[in-house]
Amino acid sequence: MLDKLLIANRGEIAVRIMRACQELEIRTVAIYSEADAQALHVRLADEAIPIGSAAPRESYLRGDKIIAAAQSVGAQAIHPGFGFLSENADFADAVREAGLIFIGPAGASIRRMGSKTRARAIMQLAGVPIVPGYEGGIEADFGEAAGTIGYPVLVKAAAGGGGKGMRMVQAPQDLADAIEAAQREAEKAFGDPTIFLEKYVQHAHHVEFQIFGDLHGNLVHLFERDCSTQRRHQKIIEETPSPLLDDELRQRMAEAAVTAAQAVAYHNAGTIEFIVDPETRAFYFLEMNTRLQVEHPVTELITGLDLVKLQIKVAGGEPLPFTQEQITARGHAIECRVYAEDVANGFLPAVGPVLLAKFPVMPGVRVDSGIETGDEVSIHYDPMIAKIIAYGPDRVQAIRKLAAALANTLILGLTTNVRFLRDVLAHPAFQRGEVTTNFIEREFAGWNPVASESLDLALIAAALLDVRSTIDLPTPNRPPQASNSDPWQMSDRFRPSA
Repeated sequence: MLDKLLIANRGEIAVRIMRACQELEIRTVAIYSEADAQALHVRLADEAIPIGSAAPRESYLRGDKIIAAAQSVGAQAIHPGFGFLSENADFADAVREAGLIFIGPAGASIRRMGSKTRARAIMQLAGVPIVPGYEGGIEADFGEAAGTIGYPVLVKAAAGGGGKGMRMVQAPQDLADAIEAAQREAEKAFGDPTIFLEKYVQHAHHVEFQIFGDLHGNLVHLFERDCSTQRRHQKIIEETPSPLLDDELRQRMAEAAVTAAQAVAYHNAGTIEFIVDPETRAFYFLEMNTRLQVEHPVTELITGLDLVKLQIKVAGGEPLPFTQEQITARGHAIECRVYAEDVANGFLPAVGPVLLAKFPVMPGVRVDSGIETGDEVSIHYDPMIAKIIAYGPDRVQAIRKLAAALANTLILGLTTNVRFLRDVLAHPAFQRGEVTTNFIEREFAGWNPVASESLDLALIAAALLDVRSTIDLPTPNRPPQASNSDPWQMSDRFRPSA
């Protein structure tokens, strides 16, 4: 029986896995780089093992060190979370070859879907619709192929993800520069400069389906998530159900998602991503994520399932405890990603100490975070610091709850995107459910905080004056100590905005 699990990740996802393991009475082992020695996931773990220097290639990307760490403490399984080695087929194989359980799919499945060009070919053979494109050849052929496909086109990294190695090209004269830039970025991010072309579907919706399979051949979908609200091809708000889909389109896309997963004999948690043309109602396979997704909480809230616990049980050989017909979805859930970034300055990451972190405690609101007051956001890792998720009986009420939760979120010491997220939620097009993948680019170009933010900052400053005598603000090596008279815990109707 599994009694100890090593988490090969950091931050919010590491904390999330620990919560699930606590309920399953599984002891957790954290790994950490030099930059994360005082991190929240290290403090919460039952055991913690240093893994290397701050640079990911010397720590969180060192599969050999991670496996050795697991063996040294007697852990029977490794959960990769998302990012880092979560979609590395060689790592998945090495974990299993070491006699450990890998909480994820087979290395063969990861490998088949790891290249977007290979994945496109597999999906085409399986009968899943794909976006018109061109998979490669000599560089001179790309110009001819782009003309045949029709502008605008996307130049994409074959090994890509998260918007890296991707460029949208409007005209032939811009193609060569876009190819060079995409190849350079792909080489840096993935060690592979291979690129391909895809038709750019204008005014598209990005809709993905959560799928889940076990080791006994059972495979189901857990409904969709609409991820159309993106900045620089990276998701910032996700919701379910999608405001675009009706029952007929949802059923067709769900069947295609299951077919796609079956084509690679998939098991454990995964996601099939589609682009949807809202005018024609046509949908196209985009990619498969062979791991748990950042946005999995919205699926958990509408289905009542704990996907991390399910991952662990399925990896241990248990069959799925339900059939497709037994899975139901209720209500509406919406999630936003809180980043330490300067939206008004091109979404540049922001780093530094977290002087104060206060997240909302409200009915129907969930916060998944990897930081607390006194922690630090490092230059070495992704600047996402929390996810705030709201659930309601319908979309209108879920949005209202999320907006209220953001109004009650206070993070000091860092520039964050909280104000920006509030403005996005309040936009009429978002309220109507008419968001497409170019919504942020189209509606928020040149965004700057509105004038009312000065009032927010004045309220924060006043609050800090009151708090100063009761909160011992942190030093880099010491978390803050709060007295029992912390005014943030008082019911005095004070409501911070950030």
